[in-house]
Amino acid sequence: MPITVPAYGKEAAGRLASMADVTADDGALRRFLHGLPGVDEVGLQARAATLGTRSIKTTAKAYAIDLAISMIDLTTLEGADTPGKVRALCAKGVHPDPTDRTAPKVAAICVYPDMVATAKEALGDSGIHVASVATAFPAGRAALPVKLADTRDAVAAGADEIDMVIDRGAFLSGRYMDVFEEIKAVKEACARPDGSAAHLKVIFETGELQTYDNVRRVSWLAMLAGADFIKTSTGKVAVNATPPATLLMLEAVRDFHAATGVQVGVKPAGGIRTTKDAIKYLVMVNETLGEPWLTADWFRFGASSLLNDLLMQRQKLSSGRYSGPDYVTVD
Repeated sequence: MPITVPAYGKEAAGRLASMADVTADDGALRRFLHGLPGVDEVGLQARAATLGTRSIKTTAKAYAIDLAISMIDLTTLEGADTPGKVRALCAKGVHPDPTDRTAPKVAAICVYPDMVATAKEALGDSGIHVASVATAFPAGRAALPVKLADTRDAVAAGADEIDMVIDRGAFLSGRYMDVFEEIKAVKEACARPDGSAAHLKVIFETGELQTYDNVRRVSWLAMLAGADFIKTSTGKVAVNATPPATLLMLEAVRDFHAATGVQVGVKPAGGIRTTKDAIKYLVMVNETLGEPWLTADWFRFGASSLLNDLLMQRQKLSSGRYSGPDYVTVD
């Protein structure tokens, strides 16, 4: 089913409109972004580390594992992707553990635009969304008309969600308004003729942004431009999602919601491979944003190998015996 983006409540719409002045021109946007509080790097890293030490009891762990599975964007983004591989991934998304039909479905299958139609057909009425990377993923090095065509093609093929990459070169050069306008344009390209729209996830590639201050600035920039989700990484560089960067983005989402009343989702992606790692991120979400964000509507994991570890840990909890890789399917 197509996703319909809900209209903001009157109060939220009014509060968001009241921030229009900060994006009126390049100078105003620059003053606002550079006026955000500086990040205490030591404090940020210490809090992320502390949250990662929280102990989880057995019943809570079982709940957390199922919740994490339901939040996964199961992904294949390789040059050698084939329709058969995408259909197999879709089948795994619907029934992650063929031996246990109580295992929850994943949130979405994420593919390149040319594989969207294949994924839509394979998923049918399963309720799993189809996400598509776009805008010259992963580098983002293309002219804006090319990026918009990439987005429109994916939406026309049936994509429920679009994962775009920002122009990191423009951002790091201080061309904030260029990045803002590009996100806005891609957001508009997500609209369908029937009034519904694909949700827009904006990828920062936090490992390339040099400072935590930049991560805070780009988070606000993307949300002001209309991002439905903010996402750490493409998974295609050396440094992808990290707990401190994700925590900083969660805090930005919290502060943006307090200022505007608009709820935005968060998606860490790349390098999250174990159940232990996933639970650390869920603890961060709960402690920073609270229960309203502990759903697949507002928090996702961009992952491929994570699902298998979650399934093995799930099997261990139910059987009392550790299940090895031979007991889960290979993506």
